[in-house]
Amino acid sequence: MRSAAVIGTGLIGTSVALALTGQGVTTYLLDRDPEAARTAAALGAGLAATPRAPVDLAVVAVPPAHTASVLKEYQHRMLARFFTDVASVKMRPLMDAASAGCDLTRYVGGHPMAGRELSGPMAARADLFQGRTWVLTPSAFSRAEALHHATELIELCGGQPVIMGHAEHDRAVALTSHAPHMVASLLAGRLLGAETAQLRLVGKGLRDATRIAAGDAGLWADIIGSNAGPVERVLAELAEELGAVVAALRELDDSFAGPRGKAAAELLAALARGEEGRLRIVAAERPADAAQAAR
Repeated sequence: MRSAAVIGTGLIGTSVALALTGQGVTTYLLDRDPEAARTAAALGAGLAATPRAPVDLAVVAVPPAHTASVLKEYQHRMLARFFTDVASVKMRPLMDAASAGCDLTRYVGGHPMAGRELSGPMAARADLFQGRTWVLTPSAFSRAEALHHATELIELCGGQPVIMGHAEHDRAVALTSHAPHMVASLLAGRLLGAETAQLRLVGKGLRDATRIAAGDAGLWADIIGSNAGPVERVLAELAEELGAVVAALRELDDSFAGPRGKAAAELLAALARGEEGRLRIVAAERPADAAQAAR
């Protein structure tokens, strides 16, 4: 790949551009906010200009609800030979792109599994994708050459390409990213009514549990809303489990209740499931460490 364009110079778009420029790829930066593109350029991410001829690959780095319209616009303007995106949801952009009449043969959906709770070009890092999974979701219409260019992009950014289906991807991120963000935001929201004396007792546990709630609310409303069905199903199951824990706690709190063994067992079981679930993350990332912890 000799040339590329990044449309949207926020955290992810600018990080992609920094990585590509660092690999010697001539990279053009476009954004509806010219100041954002100029800021990214000043950071060394590329050129805040429109290329005179089509580049090899354009990366659409805008929220999911706008991916298809931006894709259609820049395909019409012949910005690039092939296109990919970095949206956190894959089914809706594909359906919107098909409805909008985009050329799906030149497009492969993508989602780098990397990010920060910060936003904007100033938060970008050239090594953001180093060693991180980067999902590609080619459709039945995607040309092999389009997939090749998207894969090359990932390799240039230091990521690890993984092929998934659109619906499969959306179900996975609902569980591992979108629902957790919603839960973190709800938990952090409970602090709005906290007394100052209570907030002085905040420790690392609560800080860790609510860290991602610092993400841009508008962007995350777009992401979660674009994946509403899968996220709703995860949260509904969580709400059912939470309801059982609340019922157990009420029983344990009732000093006039009879035997409380069932309620205590319910509470213990919920906490134990959390321990087991956490180990599955370790097992997926570091199998040797998981085996050691299980002994």
